[in-house]
Amino acid sequence: MPNPHRPAHPARPARRVPLLPGLLLIAIVAAVTVGAWLQFGERQALDTVYTAGRADRDRIDINATIQRVDAAGREMTLRVLVTPRGALAEAGGVSPAEDLTVQTSTATRGDLTFKAHQRISTLDVPVALTGGSITDYPFDTYGADVEFGAVLGGEKVPVRVTLSNNDVLFSAAVDASTTQGIAVLDIELARSNSVFLFAIFMMLAMWALAVSVLIGGWYLVTRRKGLTWPALGWMAATLFALAAFRNTAPGAPPIGCLLDYIAFLWAETVIAFCLITVVIAGIRAEPRTTPPADGAP
Repeated sequence: MPNPHRPAHPARPARRVPLLPGLLLIAIVAAVTVGAWLQFGERQALDTVYTAGRADRDRIDINATIQRVDAAGREMTLRVLVTPRGALAEAGGVSPAEDLTVQTSTATRGDLTFKAHQRISTLDVPVALTGGSITDYPFDTYGADVEFGAVLGGEKVPVRVTLSNNDVLFSAAVDASTTQGIAVLDIELARSNSVFLFAIFMMLAMWALAVSVLIGGWYLVTRRKGLTWPALGWMAATLFALAAFRNTAPGAPPIGCLLDYIAFLWAETVIAFCLITVVIAGIRAEPRTTPPADGAP
């Protein structure tokens, strides 16, 4: 006779949806979205061209491109191409009709001179950076004041300057103006969005690894697991791997920058402390073997 208090069909436990695959899918979609947004923004920044000067028919065109920013050496390299236009040029702008001098600001190493009737070649012009310090990486910013004027045959002539940026590690914000026939470019340089976000990710990853080692060490010590060699190997590998991971920071910042004081040095200290503590606690927790008594088989 069936038991009236017992259900005819036992209830099946509810099937749980796995959480990890869903979180992994969300993380992948978020990473792809952020990556596409960063690539689009960096592409737009590199394609931006700043213009200063006059667009007269007879003028000197100066095409300047930021090739490299050396934050440690506090120097920016401009690749400059000078092209005469109109009556100031010969052979379609390949050479000037008379001796040409391109006057620059005090931030550069001197004026640029070009002989009449000679082909003009591209020049790399070093420009000194002002303000900022690489020890503030990745929050460091710098400035550069660049001016261009032109004198042809002893007379001042109009100039037109275009500036673009080819250094993907830095973003450039330029205030372009013209003062008494001189093109003035006030350049502000900062780490690009991709470099900044990757540096933030590195700091978070370093702290996450340090906290993981701290939790693992606490578990081994409190549970008196002894010398668990796989765990000790993982901790030691993490300790040395962080140094290699830190050296992948874009821009090669020197040891002692803000990145180190926020994350790297502290993470290394925490991991080293946990490793030493686990070894000492493991030795004390290991069972001690007593030597056999004399005459024992």
